[in-house]
Amino acid sequence: MSQNTNIEANLKDLLGLLAQGQFIEAQEKYLANEVALQEGNAEAKEGKDFVIAQEKELLSGVGEFIRYEVTDSAVNGNVSFYEGIMEYVEKSGTRVKVEQAVVSRWENDKIVSERFYHA
Repeated sequence: MSQNTNIEANLKDLLGLLAQGQFIEAQEKYLANEVALQEGNAEAKEGKDFVIAQEKELLSGVGEFIRYEVTDSAVNGNVSFYEGIMEYVEKSGTRVKVEQAVVSRWENDKIVSERFYHA
């Protein structure tokens, strides 16, 4: 199986978990221990444990998950790309819609770096 095939299969599984709102499960399964995750131009968060702790903190403010929908995806070498739309309602009642493009770099079936570009 080629590297692209592995990444394509892993990306499909990852996106399926996200579509079900299983963000922590997706991170536990696919992030490398030394991952660097960057939101836009913010400083990168480093380390799987730190990234997951930050995600748990963010999710603690979510009252209702509405959707995570991927509109397009692609793999080129060890890099995957996808466009997604996430919607949720915060516990405060505020509805949030995030549109983003995500670029992930993979090594040994794990994401070693990921960057989110938000619209």
